[in-house]
Amino acid sequence: MWVLCLGIGGAHYAFAEPADEAFVPDPQAGRTLAAPCVACHGEDGNSAVPSYPSIAGQNFRYLVRQMKLMRDGERPAGLMAGQLDNHTDQEIEHLAAFYESQPAQVGQADPDGIELGEAIYRGGLLQKQVAACTACHAPDGSGNPPAGFPSLSGQQPDYLAAQLQAYREGVRTTDAEYGGMMRQTAANLTDGEIRAVANYVLGLH
Repeated sequence: MWVLCLGIGGAHYAFAEPADEAFVPDPQAGRTLAAPCVACHGEDGNSAVPSYPSIAGQNFRYLVRQMKLMRDGERPAGLMAGQLDNHTDQEIEHLAAFYESQPAQVGQADPDGIELGEAIYRGGLLQKQVAACTACHAPDGSGNPPAGFPSLSGQQPDYLAAQLQAYREGVRTTDAEYGGMMRQTAANLTDGEIRAVANYVLGLH
């Protein structure tokens, strides 16, 4: 910001004020803001409820974007409706910093169907034009933080299956800035194939 000052003899001088320090998201502030989130997402972001996502260890960019989409009404999300309405961008970043800092728990996948889930995750389904999940979510399920692709490792299978079905049916469209890649990938997956992938990533690490 430039400030105009009156100098000796009426001369005017302009100088720049020091810029405000860059905002740095604070995980501790996020922990405080997360108090109402505990019922669904757990104390540390590891959900014990199958239909709610575990968000511990999730990457910052993905969390911020999804929370803003929900706050702004661009991603309908059931019980999240209204939860973020009064949160500023900075508060959302505090929340994201808190959850990203928490260690994610890995579950135990059901052996039934695990081979199919692994085959789809690692190699896709060429005959159905289904891309391998590893391309965006990494071989260990850790995602791609710089790109904002989410971690899937340890995710609740019921929640993940519901999201894949929502993409398949065109109900969830939060992949728009990535060319609709999730809708394209899920379009040709059956419910059984979706459940197999969701089960597999529960134990992926």
